[in-house]
Amino acid sequence: MLKVTVNNKKEHTIVFTDSNGGTIGENPFAWDIIEVKNGSFHIIKNNKSYTVEIIKADTAEKSFLISVNGNKYQLHVKDKYDELLKSLGLDTLRSKKVNELKAPMPGLVLDVRITEGDTVKKGDPILVLEAMKMENIIKSPTDGIIKKINVKKGLAVEKNQVLIHFV
Repeated sequence: MLKVTVNNKKEHTIVFTDSNGGTIGENPFAWDIIEVKNGSFHIIKNNKSYTVEIIKADTAEKSFLISVNGNKYQLHVKDKYDELLKSLGLDTLRSKKVNELKAPMPGLVLDVRITEGDTVKKGDPILVLEAMKMENIIKSPTDGIIKKINVKKGLAVEKNQVLIHFV
């Protein structure tokens, strides 16, 4: 059993009885599915043909961006274990609060793109670190507010040195 939320709006319960189909909500379905190439599929369901491509997959977050006949859809998937954790009130344990950002490698800070007090989202660029003659954009590991910045442009840092503190 899967619960799939499409475009952060409608949730569908899908139960697969076998590889040829199952139910979506109360409605049974049958399909033929063939993987054409890695991440691209051809599906025939109810005598209609669909071309499906997985554009982006974040398996840790169980989030997928797919294209169906050229239309893009954002999917968030929950399985029976996610539902069990939610029913036990343990679903928030997975999202560990990150309080600091450490240097992933030794290098030289080329640019700091935030200031103290800024609000950032997970994945926002925080700073640029040069290591082994390559520029690496270091992104925020969490949503939060920048509490303290321990580095500045031109400063050399060591691996695991704390660069940023989050509230």
